[in-house]
Amino acid sequence: MKYSKKAFISSPLLWVIALFLGMAACQPKTEEQATAEERETTTESKLEPLTSENVVEVLTAYEKEHPDSLILISTRHGDIKLRLYPETPLHRANFVRLTKAGFYDQGEFYRVVKGFAVQGGDSDNRTMKQGAYKIPQEFNPNYIHKRGALAMARYGDERNPEKESSSHNFYITLGEPRTLQELRAYEAQHNIKYTPQQIELYTTIGGEPALDQEYTVFGEVIEGMDVIDKIAEEPVDGQKWPLTIVPHKIKTIEQ
Repeated sequence: MKYSKKAFISSPLLWVIALFLGMAACQPKTEEQATAEERETTTESKLEPLTSENVVEVLTAYEKEHPDSLILISTRHGDIKLRLYPETPLHRANFVRLTKAGFYDQGEFYRVVKGFAVQGGDSDNRTMKQGAYKIPQEFNPNYIHKRGALAMARYGDERNPEKESSSHNFYITLGEPRTLQELRAYEAQHNIKYTPQQIELYTTIGGEPALDQEYTVFGEVIEGMDVIDKIAEEPVDGQKWPLTIVPHKIKTIEQ
């Protein structure tokens, strides 16, 4: 079976890496995935497909009715707890909506680059459809691609000058500590100014500043970065696809 994912993230420092470039790759089907069609969603029996015309209206209304902000991602390596930002309401609502519908229970972490990011949300074996839509970008200077940042992938620049996000492909940032000189260069490149706190984060825990103001950050890991590190250690093929798939189940949890 061939993957047809098109949303991606990329870094100017990693053009030679085939990560997140929408390239096709074969993946073995596990027993769990083979029975995906038989699994029933637990909260919503159906997921109404969205379109480019109604996405903002639907997500705006959904956001008002569903204030969920804590997310739990379960994998065979353990659990990851994340907090979604209220200041990115469309992205938060979209992620919660797909989660509550069981959409992400038919997904996996399907591309991995150690030291850069792990990307999830998609699967060849998904039966649930979310519709063909993109989410308007919600760049916020307060939220950077520090280690543990949750962001949405997006489609290529030529087709997407507004830098709108994918409907469902997400990633969690890894990244190494950066020097102050590097950060000053990224400030000039992206026409931004990092706060002292952001500089401290980048120079201590690390991250990927090349992605700032390019992809919407809408949450962060608050527990389980060790699980992300384990996923990042998965053996991969030449296209950065894990040799053994890493399925995920995602749910909202109480505040």
